Amino acid sequence: MGRMFGKDGMRGIAVTEITCELALQTGRAAAAVLAERSGGKVKIFIGKDTRSSSDAIAAALCAGICSAGADAVLLGEVPTPALAWYVREKGASGGIMVTASHIHAEFSGIKLFAADGHRLSDDREDALERLILDNPADIVPIPRREYGRMTIDDSAVDEYISHMNEAFPSDLSGLKIAVDCANGCASSTAERIFSDRGAEVLIMGNEPDGMNINKDCGSTHVDALMRFVTANGCDCGIAFDGAAERCLAVDETGALADGDVIIAACAKDMKEQGRLSHNTIIFTQANNLGLLQFARTNGIGTSASSTGERSMIRRMLECGYSLGGDPAGHILFPDDSTSADGQLTGLRLLEVLKRSGSKMSGLSSLIEKCPQVMLNVPIDKRFREVWKNDRAITGIIDEFEQILGEDGRVVVREAGKDPVIRIRIEGRDFSTINTMALQIADTIKERLDLYKPH
Repeated sequence: MGRMFGKDGMRGIAVTEITCELALQTGRAAAAVLAERSGGKVKIFIGKDTRSSSDAIAAALCAGICSAGADAVLLGEVPTPALAWYVREKGASGGIMVTASHIHAEFSGIKLFAADGHRLSDDREDALERLILDNPADIVPIPRREYGRMTIDDSAVDEYISHMNEAFPSDLSGLKIAVDCANGCASSTAERIFSDRGAEVLIMGNEPDGMNINKDCGSTHVDALMRFVTANGCDCGIAFDGAAERCLAVDETGALADGDVIIAACAKDMKEQGRLSHNTIIFTQANNLGLLQFARTNGIGTSASSTGERSMIRRMLECGYSLGGDPAGHILFPDDSTSADGQLTGLRLLEVLKRSGSKMSGLSSLIEKCPQVMLNVPIDKRFREVWKNDRAITGIIDEFEQILGEDGRVVVREAGKDPVIRIRIEGRDFSTINTMALQIADTIKERLDLYKPH
């Protein structure tokens, strides 16, 4: 993992950690890195979410890009997948999205996209980091008075909606749906996208004020949507995050249908339609074991991938798979989109619901979720990775994996700048897996304590 770019881009407190100076340097470095594979003058599209801080960060990125001799095109507030699509559609050198996706307004973030609309590769993000943190002088100075230009393109939203209507002409007539836009980027697109297909659409979370993005709404706070769906007699509710990348659903009873349920429903439908490439879905450590068992029962293959959108999409493109995602609602349809697109996911799910003739709760019942226990064990930075070579720790993990067999799963991994060891166990019986998780946590604490100087 890089020093600046994690699995979901660069992220931190707006202006305090994601400073304007850092954004300016990122813009300069992006112009240099994207120039390596760009014919002619570099042109970079910049999109932003609805946070009040996004203007400042976008302006600083623009200044950095233009100072490095590249052109910056400001798209305004657009969904992240719309930026990714627009970059490829218009032949730009790349794109930068100012967003912290699903977290609150005090944060900001920066995501970079290559000319093909996919997230920037690890090696190119590493090159960016080196230019920003280590060797800013390596950015080749441009000749005097040869600067980039800043222009504004306010047609991206309309063109994205037109693209969605043309590429995915669903008939959703007869469905009454609730849509929670998280006071984010989908606020300007969702009502048109879903109502254009004949659905009766009730919109909520579509009044962004700069500070209310993801606040008590959207895919991270679905309680309000649950109440709204039942109070208004909706067939289904769908919720996005602030960047319109994630999509979760709520059935007609107000129960949550998470990403695993959406993947299962789409996988079954795609298989029946002959559109599930290689009859396989991507499966990660984050997915519930119930999804794996659903796939086995329905004759669908699974292929393992690391967590995170970039890892999943890379695996899917390499192997030609057409569906994957995580429980949080990052669902990938690489045949249709270069990135996770919450509104596309919503359309696909509603198509399945309409075609099935059943209720949304019927689709939710496709998966029998396995109980999960999750524990975090904080560790000293000095002992990073040490636990992986401790036979007592690895031995108890192996023992529990053998006991659970195909009816359970043990995932133990290290994560975070202030490191923790994350323990997640799934199985049929909660009491059993809870005891196992506690025993692993106690073993880690006892063994790492032995390494401390006394």
